[in-house]
Amino acid sequence: MRRGTAGGGPVAGAAGLLTAQELQIVRLAARGATNRDIGAQLFLSPRTVGYHLHKAFPKLGVASRTELARLDLGERDRAG
Repeated sequence: MRRGTAGGGPVAGAAGLLTAQELQIVRLAARGATNRDIGAQLFLSPRTVGYHLHKAFPKLGVASRTELARLDLGERDRAG
């Protein structure tokens, strides 16, 4: 999988440490989506979503979804 880069890519800061899949999942979790919701949207099992969050949390230096919501994850406004 491709990783974001801090220099010039759309992903900046700590989010640059994540794989594309982890970043997508973390962004949805930060908005309040449950593992089940995220899994349905991305065609993954809730358990797989939990695995990706488990791997992403230490990379971002967070321990909860509440802390995720406070991070700048390099999101851009998107319609839909």
